[in-house]
Amino acid sequence: MKRVGQIIGIREEKIPEYKALHAAVWPDILAQIKRSNIRNYSIYLRRLPDGNHYLFSYFEYMGDDFEGDMARMAADPRTQEWWAVCKPCQKPLADIPADGWWADMQEVFHMD
Repeated sequence: MKRVGQIIGIREEKIPEYKALHAAVWPDILAQIKRSNIRNYSIYLRRLPDGNHYLFSYFEYMGDDFEGDMARMAADPRTQEWWAVCKPCQKPLADIPADGWWADMQEVFHMD
């Protein structure tokens, strides 16, 4: 199993919309996430002392081809529709490459 932590900014005025979207995630999106071997997926919201709001996501990847599963999910037309409604709410960090979105985080500690 691979544990994944990621972070991204969120536009303050879009927080209610983002929460509403995630209170009723489309069923086919949830199914695609499962087909992509993702389990135990959570997203957290926090305002930091810099005044900006950030989303932190955590999930566990249970497959054996992470890049392939992520590529298949990204190619899914319904997932692309979901991302199209979520992305305007988000603000990638300044150091993200042009083709990136969420910033991966390094795990420095874990205890079962």
